[in-house]
Amino acid sequence: MTTAAAHVLDVADLLTPGATWLPAPQHSLPSLPGQPPMIGYLVLVPADRRPAPAAGPPADPLVRIDSERRSAEVDGRELDLTYLEFELLAHLVAHPHRVHSRDQLVRTVWGYGHVGDGRTVDVHVARLRRKLGAEHRGVIETIRRVGYKYAPPAGR
Repeated sequence: MTTAAAHVLDVADLLTPGATWLPAPQHSLPSLPGQPPMIGYLVLVPADRRPAPAAGPPADPLVRIDSERRSAEVDGRELDLTYLEFELLAHLVAHPHRVHSRDQLVRTVWGYGHVGDGRTVDVHVARLRRKLGAEHRGVIETIRRVGYKYAPPAGR
């Protein structure tokens, strides 16, 4: 007879060699009313041990993100982006057609909880659209009363 204890895995066995894991700060985790606090962990992987990105054609020929050089191009033209504009664009392009609420973007791009009324995200999206140019500003769509999504043009 096997017990549940016999099937318990050691987290360290699941990590990339050289990686470490730490408890996540409690303020960085979501909370649900009437539920016990969540527990989360941060996994730190040394840069020289990260898996190489899959080779192949770029996911989106219109907007190209080079995370190693921290550069972005739209239709072959390099964009001059601030740190947060780059992070926001890279996040949206990595998840095309997915709707992101303002709160989700603040948590994933800015890295912390709610910042007020969401205008911070709106201002950064407006600046990003301006830098994409009139021809391509529509690839970042506003979803009213929710947030934003990246929608690359069909046929590109």
